[in-house]
Amino acid sequence: MLNNKTQAEYKTRHQKNIEITMRDGTILRHNMTRPDIDGKFPVLLERSPYNKEGGSENGVGSPEFFAARGYVVIIQDVRGRFASDGDFYPFKDDGNGPNKDGYDTVEWLAKQDWSTGKIGTIGGSYSGATQYRNAISNPPNVKAMFVRESSADYSEEWVYRGGAFELGFNLGWAHRVTLSNLNHLVTDEKHEETEKMLIDIENNLDDWHKKTPLFPTQYFNGLSDWYNDWLENPPPSDYWKEFDMSDHFGNIDIPIYHLGGWFDVFLNGTLKFYQGVSKNGKSDKTKQNQRLIVGPWVHGPTNINNRFAGEFDFGPDAALDFNELRLPWFDFWLKGKNNGIDETKKINFFVMGKNEWKQADEWPLKNTTYTKYYFNKKLNGEIKSLYSGTLSDKKEIENSQLSFTNNLNNPVPSLGGNTLSIPNGVFEHSSVDKQCITFSTNPLENELEVTGPVSAEIYVNSDQENADWIVRLCDIDQSGYSRLVCDGIFRSHATSGEIQKIKIDMWATSNMFLKGHRLRISVTSSCFPRFDRALNNGSEKSENNILCGGSNASYITLPIINN
Repeated sequence: MLNNKTQAEYKTRHQKNIEITMRDGTILRHNMTRPDIDGKFPVLLERSPYNKEGGSENGVGSPEFFAARGYVVIIQDVRGRFASDGDFYPFKDDGNGPNKDGYDTVEWLAKQDWSTGKIGTIGGSYSGATQYRNAISNPPNVKAMFVRESSADYSEEWVYRGGAFELGFNLGWAHRVTLSNLNHLVTDEKHEETEKMLIDIENNLDDWHKKTPLFPTQYFNGLSDWYNDWLENPPPSDYWKEFDMSDHFGNIDIPIYHLGGWFDVFLNGTLKFYQGVSKNGKSDKTKQNQRLIVGPWVHGPTNINNRFAGEFDFGPDAALDFNELRLPWFDFWLKGKNNGIDETKKINFFVMGKNEWKQADEWPLKNTTYTKYYFNKKLNGEIKSLYSGTLSDKKEIENSQLSFTNNLNNPVPSLGGNTLSIPNGVFEHSSVDKQCITFSTNPLENELEVTGPVSAEIYVNSDQENADWIVRLCDIDQSGYSRLVCDGIFRSHATSGEIQKIKIDMWATSNMFLKGHRLRISVTSSCFPRFDRALNNGSEKSENNILCGGSNASYITLPIINN
């Protein structure tokens, strides 16, 4: 059912700028595409900040596609964006706070004479966030959701990660959101001047990545003050409590299909939401009717029908028709079609390396052995990195230490990975690996499948108070091509020289390391501009150490699948 092809049943018609009044009197506006005949139809709703005339769902033709198959499709501008009134503050009015814009919209749609009263929701990224936020308010007429690539906790899967600010993504995103919202933010007299300022900044965004301190970012003052609120409140600030939905999974009573990508910036949010509702949903029906699909994709709806992630080709099976994928889900829940989707395996996931789809009913998988691979000082020499050590399932007996210098003015660059606004996905990574301390296995004698959550526990110290620690796993083929699999970051705070044991969440992956390939771990202290840099009272350099072997053995834990 991953790549079915269906035929249109209806001609369609369109209506623009339909108004709905929220509970506080604010008017939101939407466009409607529907079958060109009278009658009642189920409704699909996207609530987006990206303009109801464009945006992600219009970008993949979903209004026309679903309307031609018997749905009314609504694309709404969220509060304070484009044609809708009010003030835009990300995520704030879409959940279970004083304003419940998603809830109010759904209940209005359910009462219209062209509606069957059965509402489904669509969209991804921010319009995935409006779905997840709406889910915790439990509007009674939402019968199903299909959420593409979104977050469960904005402090860990949108704005920060491991305590570091997601600079590359968020500065670019906030800038685009601000530039496209000037009609709401400034007077006509100020519009041209402000627009020119923002375009000049856009043309020099690389320079703005380098500016320190980040807070306050002056050009957002009075325009998008929420961006500086984010910077002023690094986690675990109480500011983020209303934007963390982890405590609300038990309120949710809606079947949800969750879609993620192994290289998506919100991958962990997708997995967390699927697991949370599957375990804690309000009813057994809801727990049993969560579905998950994860492909080798970067962020965005058009990338689901794309075999490439970054520069790497994952083969023809990687590309899926996004609309056809969603249609059976809504046909079952909104139209009552007995198409068997309720009896399918709960999880579809793409195994990179093998480049094939697999299915399961539990995440993490049942047949998983969590195996420690130790960072050993024994020289491997397979790459000319800062130091090329050995990665092994056996740890060295002797304690040892490997040292490197982190230079804030010459940081190790980011190259692809789970990000947005800057290049994402897979690129040949050797140029970056060479700037790191590395640990590699010998060529594998047999295939090794790694599917599930990945983490690293490492012993470290620094001569500075603040330090970032990035651990990256790559798949090295016989030609030496270094393909990123997953990575993670943790920002530590300690007195100079203090040894810390830290745990780095590297999120999750599914990858078959083929016979003859190597596993390579890279360790470094910057990944710029994807993440901001750990500053230390004007100090340009820090001397950082990773400890190996004996009582301070650092390691990565890999979910090995026993096929």
